[in-house]
Amino acid sequence: MSRRVKPADADALEPLLTGDQLDPSDLDSDEGEIIFDRSMSAAITHEAGGSTHRRLTYEEAVEKTGFGLFHWLLLVVCGWANASDAMEILCVSFLLPTARCDLLLSSSDMGLLTASIFLGMMIGGYLWGYLADQRGRRRVLVLSLTVNGLFGGLASLAPWFWLFLLLRFISGVGVGGSIPVIFSYFSEFMPRLRRGTMISALATFWMAGNILAAGLAWLVIPNTQAHFSLGKLDFQSWRVFVVLCSIPSLTSALIFRMLMPESPKFLMETGQEKEAIHVFHLMFKLNMWRKHKNFPEFGLCSSSKEREELQEIRTWGSCRERLAGIFKMGLAPIQHMFTGMLRSRSITLLIIFYCISFGYYGLWMWFPELLRRAQSGSSPCANVSIPSPDSNQSCYPVITAVYMEGFILAASNLPGNILTILIMDSTGGKALLCCSLLVSSLCVFCVYLVQTKAQSLVFSCVFSGVSVICWNALDVLSMELYPTQLRSSAMGFFTSVGRVAAIMGNVLFGKLVDTNCAVPVLLVSVLLLTGGLVALLLPQSRQTELT
Repeated sequence: MSRRVKPADADALEPLLTGDQLDPSDLDSDEGEIIFDRSMSAAITHEAGGSTHRRLTYEEAVEKTGFGLFHWLLLVVCGWANASDAMEILCVSFLLPTARCDLLLSSSDMGLLTASIFLGMMIGGYLWGYLADQRGRRRVLVLSLTVNGLFGGLASLAPWFWLFLLLRFISGVGVGGSIPVIFSYFSEFMPRLRRGTMISALATFWMAGNILAAGLAWLVIPNTQAHFSLGKLDFQSWRVFVVLCSIPSLTSALIFRMLMPESPKFLMETGQEKEAIHVFHLMFKLNMWRKHKNFPEFGLCSSSKEREELQEIRTWGSCRERLAGIFKMGLAPIQHMFTGMLRSRSITLLIIFYCISFGYYGLWMWFPELLRRAQSGSSPCANVSIPSPDSNQSCYPVITAVYMEGFILAASNLPGNILTILIMDSTGGKALLCCSLLVSSLCVFCVYLVQTKAQSLVFSCVFSGVSVICWNALDVLSMELYPTQLRSSAMGFFTSVGRVAAIMGNVLFGKLVDTNCAVPVLLVSVLLLTGGLVALLLPQSRQTELT
């Protein structure tokens, strides 16, 4: 059933759980690294009234809008969303040294707590990614960021460990959606020659969120006077910290809801040409602000996708048939990812995401706790005999040095991010990914070998700076290796695989950190080495056009 809507209302009136379906013929055209056909742009269309407009491809239309104010504003808005996700994930690691006493956490409980948000991200990653490919990027971002911030903030009120665990899990479902979708949304506004640099710049906001979370932890958690009674609940300073970490997600959701347009690439792929041109006009207007240039008239080579499968599902009578149809549609992107030209790169990326997620999140989430254990001056793995929380051990007064060192670790991301921005487009994501994974593996091995706290902190900072290059390069590669119909679903799927690895890494650290700390640390080193070697199999996608 067709309908006419205004561009501003198109997003609001469309049902969320229904959408355009993937046509396999649209996805089998991925040929090597240059995966966009410019020959389409030769098409000419005759409009009513006799005038002629050249029909442009997506890449040509983006180039027509120029580069300027719109893209920098977009970077700030999407960057703030990326930073909010980082804060929500990493805040758990900073509250562990203090919350472990109030919630009576053993090391195994702390492993489950750090793993809970990744379990939610695993479920949310593919769910939200699929919906973003079917119903649009912007709407999914609003919903996922709201879920993230709302339940993350409610976790501060949980008096029991199991309730805190549940709320962090639900918050993770929201984080799992916003992380992959934000990169798909952002990349689809970028001109081809600037895409790698701008995605790298967007990825640096993860560092900003990390630094902000570490700085807030340093300022708020040791300040034990910043607590009050809320009924029977003693609202300690770490709970105030949890509330503060949820605010960026809620503000980001509000900004996307009130100010941001839908992706023009998505609008073109779904046959909404007028709406796409409206977005291109907005981009041109902001980019050419004070330049007094007129918006060029052009049409678009849209890839209008029919909704025959959806209409067929709507005609089915039983609820069971409807659910079966929706489930089948949801699995379609995975099937297409592992067939034809996309199969080899999908398998390679799956292995890389697993290795880097196990290594990075398995180690990074435990850094504050390992640094607390190294306060005597020895290496983090030297003090393996730690009293359980039900003994006479006290978390107060809070050890301020732990949060200061956490802030230093977060700030050590900066050199890696700057380097990525400067050389991403010239070097390419593949080379950066391979080299940074290999160096990260060496750094983790050195963390195991060193004998003093100072040496451990130095190599941990080097690991922090190098590992962020891995993530930045992986973000760029993932955006450029898949077509629009699969881009968010692919990112959602791979991040879900990464969450499985992160869960396993955190649970393993929780089980072994008190008895044999060397095992998880050395395993992280081996996995990062494996990821670096496997990355050699990826195709080079430097400055390719998006399909």
